[in-house]
Amino acid sequence: MGERIKQSSPIVLKQGQILTNNGFHRCDLLISNGIIADISENIDIQGAVVIDCSSFVICPGLVDLHVHFREPGFEAKETMASGSAAAARGGYTLVCPMPNLNPAPDCPENLEIELEAIRRDALIKVLPYASITMGRKGKGEIVDMQKILSLKAAENRFGSAPERVVAGFSDDGCGVQAGTDMLKAMQQAKSLASKGAMIVAHCEDESLLKAGGCIHDGKFCRENGFVGISSESEYAQVARDIELVRQTGCRYHICHVSTKESIELIRAAKAEGLAVTAETGPHYLLLCDEQLQDEGRFKMNPPLREKADQEALIAALEDGTLDCIATDHAPHTAQEKAKGLKASAMGIVGLETAFPLLYSHFVKTGRWSLEFLIDKMSTSPRRIFGLGGAEKGFSIGDIADIAVFDLEQEYSINPDEFLSKGRSTPFEGWKVFGKTVYCIVDGKIIYKDETH
Repeated sequence: MGERIKQSSPIVLKQGQILTNNGFHRCDLLISNGIIADISENIDIQGAVVIDCSSFVICPGLVDLHVHFREPGFEAKETMASGSAAAARGGYTLVCPMPNLNPAPDCPENLEIELEAIRRDALIKVLPYASITMGRKGKGEIVDMQKILSLKAAENRFGSAPERVVAGFSDDGCGVQAGTDMLKAMQQAKSLASKGAMIVAHCEDESLLKAGGCIHDGKFCRENGFVGISSESEYAQVARDIELVRQTGCRYHICHVSTKESIELIRAAKAEGLAVTAETGPHYLLLCDEQLQDEGRFKMNPPLREKADQEALIAALEDGTLDCIATDHAPHTAQEKAKGLKASAMGIVGLETAFPLLYSHFVKTGRWSLEFLIDKMSTSPRRIFGLGGAEKGFSIGDIADIAVFDLEQEYSINPDEFLSKGRSTPFEGWKVFGKTVYCIVDGKIIYKDETH
């Protein structure tokens, strides 16, 4: 296990704009013994570390339900140490890494390899997924969820342990291809619902994919001679799975929604009262296929869709059809991303850019409130996955998982500065506001921006 992160002195965050359950208020916040001990006008504690936050906002730490940290098996792309450092720099205090690893976390023995990396190297709280199928093949034998859930969650470097060992079960990277297999998985998850079992689905029907598909099957694709990826390859499996949820009552979450048709299916499922939640990513909210360039940094799965899909995603987030924003942070080596749209690996990084991009393009422009953005990036993911934490903003007694942001400093996104091993982002050079100044986990300062 990595060296325990220690910090014994109380911390006073002085005169920041603090998000409480009643909105933002300028006051002091006291952190002691890993919790928020006081929120009041003038806190003066002898021996405390005092941090001037008069130019900053103080928010619950961000939560990302969908990241790829690549360890074990693909450490050239990312490691637990580099991925969690990038997350801290982005203001994230808890993330959930996906199971496309080697070995896949499909049994207690394989999951334990990932858990050991978390104990040893994670700088923030990390709650992994186990796979749905053995080998994460998207077909065949379903994992023994009972055995995995019975594994004891290990104490992390902060001296605390999560209530459960995994965030859920997912084959992210591919969809579960046979409905009969997904039915078995949902039935098993439903029987273990009291232990937190849920299905977290990458929806992709491989029978609807064409060989060499690399971008959305739209105008840019056709005009430039690429092989397209249809919207139906996503929404057909969403429709199938929602029917299985109707049959089983399983708790079900849909990853990286990208199409307007998926949104309509989710909206109807929610109106029916089914236990369905869903996420989308910053890149689907900010880009569409009209902005594609023949560079690997524009290639991800699912792909950037049409303008109508982008607009539908924004509206669905605003009306609650989509529950939260997750980055799908997917680092690859520079060589893997240097082969254009046709041959580059699928995936972009996002942990260090998500908050500033969304703040700059939706909050600073007046479309969203900052409270709304924090809800979609922190409160809502905690709520829908049962992860605890602040209900809206901070209250006395909450665990001190905190992000402190400077909303006034403008800067350009520069991948050379990333702490992630991955550098591939379509947002390189974009000017943004919203820089993480401090990331605090269990009352301990994990990240500090040295330019402040």
